[in-house]
Amino acid sequence: MKDFFKTLFACLVALGVFVVGSIFLFVGFVGVVGGASEPTVPSKAVLVVDLDMNLLDHASAPGVSESLQTALQGEKSRTLALATAVAAVDRAAADERIAGLYITSNLTPAGYGSGPAALREFRGALQRFKAKKPVLAYNVNWAKRDYYLASVASPLIVNPAGEVEMNGLASETTFFGDALQKFGVQVQVTRVGKYKSAVEPFLLNRMSDPSREQMQVLLDDLWAEWKTTVAPDRKQTPEALQALADDKGMLLPEEALTAGLVDRVASFDEVLEELKKLSGTDSENKSFNQIDLIAYAGIEVHPKESKNRIAVVYAEGEIVNGEGRSDQVGGDRLSRELRKLRQDPDVKAVVLRVNSPGGSASASDLIQREVILTQKTKPLVVSMGTYAASGGYWISTYADRIFAAPNTLTGSIGVFGLLPNFQKLANDLGVTFDVVQTARMATLGTVTRPQSEAEFARIQSLTDRVYEQFLDKVSEGRKLDREKLKEIAQGRVWSGVQAQKLGLVDELGTLEDAARFAAEKAGVGKDYRMDMPKGRKSFAEQLAESLNEEARPKARSAVDVLLADVQHQVEVLRSLNDPAGVYARMPFEVSIH
Repeated sequence: MKDFFKTLFACLVALGVFVVGSIFLFVGFVGVVGGASEPTVPSKAVLVVDLDMNLLDHASAPGVSESLQTALQGEKSRTLALATAVAAVDRAAADERIAGLYITSNLTPAGYGSGPAALREFRGALQRFKAKKPVLAYNVNWAKRDYYLASVASPLIVNPAGEVEMNGLASETTFFGDALQKFGVQVQVTRVGKYKSAVEPFLLNRMSDPSREQMQVLLDDLWAEWKTTVAPDRKQTPEALQALADDKGMLLPEEALTAGLVDRVASFDEVLEELKKLSGTDSENKSFNQIDLIAYAGIEVHPKESKNRIAVVYAEGEIVNGEGRSDQVGGDRLSRELRKLRQDPDVKAVVLRVNSPGGSASASDLIQREVILTQKTKPLVVSMGTYAASGGYWISTYADRIFAAPNTLTGSIGVFGLLPNFQKLANDLGVTFDVVQTARMATLGTVTRPQSEAEFARIQSLTDRVYEQFLDKVSEGRKLDREKLKEIAQGRVWSGVQAQKLGLVDELGTLEDAARFAAEKAGVGKDYRMDMPKGRKSFAEQLAESLNEEARPKARSAVDVLLADVQHQVEVLRSLNDPAGVYARMPFEVSIH
């Protein structure tokens, strides 16, 4: 017994030392994080646009658990809000301390970040900078997504050992239908709209004809925008770029130089000397005088003085019931934000920035109700990012005006229900289920067996009802003839260009364009300031970065990309939390690699 108490006492002492030490360590860490000074801008500095980041519409701070999970997984994600990035580049163009801009590295998109519409808006800022100051770009390998941004530069340089990707766009869908059958997982679906193909990956082993048709049209639109945007800066024609995509795909440095895709083939040491000539040499690290875009964007700037606030609120990610995570659109959370803005007399107008493929039908309807109430008291304008489809379009439809990018993916006016059951899988493992119930519909939606004919009919009727409501709301909000709307609905996704022609959006423009329109409609003219949500890093995020200071996203193999796609599909399934099991969600997502 004596030895026991000795051991116990020793353990308690050790635990006490550990706790006290941890507290001192923690306090010390807080001091380091909290005491971080604002970066200084050297004279004649080059603004470094390191594309090794994820450009989100709104880079909100994650919660404690999300931040720590990121740290423990060994990946550090550099994120930047699109509006912040655009404002920083525009500010740098007028900053006497900034001598030029340098683009390098490769984008690392995640979630709904770094999409075509976001890149187009950011590219516009780079072009405005180039009109005033030099822009230089260098990389070992230029992928299409990065080249889209870098094509504004002069000179545009590639490494002698590198390549330039010019191979058009493609969309690959992973299908789980055969695998689910093999494992004994059965899936029943309800849907309305022949193009509503969100359920197809869980049923089929290839694209349906309607799905293939709409995907081809969308890719053609996106590729046309890519070519017509890049071609003028490279003194090319869209037809010449198409010929390279058809014949070459990947161009060696000398081929890219001959084709006019790059201005020079050079190694980094040669580029470094050119940057030193532009900015001078930093005496401390012997490199060129520089400041990173994210650091420059973090320098506090006094906001424009005006009592007239145009509030920007973000709907980015899957639409889910409840509060949702930082990377989701929580129906309750966004509704509450809109309600606060509606009741704030200093907010003269609201811009709702939507970058969402949709999700829960009921959550979408909750948000839409707050949009309607807000629009009745003050101007509410929607600015669409890369995605504003299905539920993302649902919440947009009653806006005073809708702005989209040419390469926004929107529409997808359709709904579906997904009803998996694991009876066969469980039975094969020796697991069975039994139930006692007080009504025939008591186990409606169960995953332990297939839905009965009556249950399935009931769920289909609910799906049909939601679709009819969707049509009614779009018809009323957009003032479209209902019969005409039926023809362009059917769950079909449209590009921003096509959506404008069909009356689903009003104008092609940026977030700034939407804010200007909102200010004019509010009667404040140019006397306003854009009130952006705070995107500062939380303490939890800073803690996560400290634990993982050296980690950066690694180049991913084809297997990594495939596994990430499967993981993303699982995350999509996890986010399907509508109480009625009915969803207004886009059937796919497009990523330019």
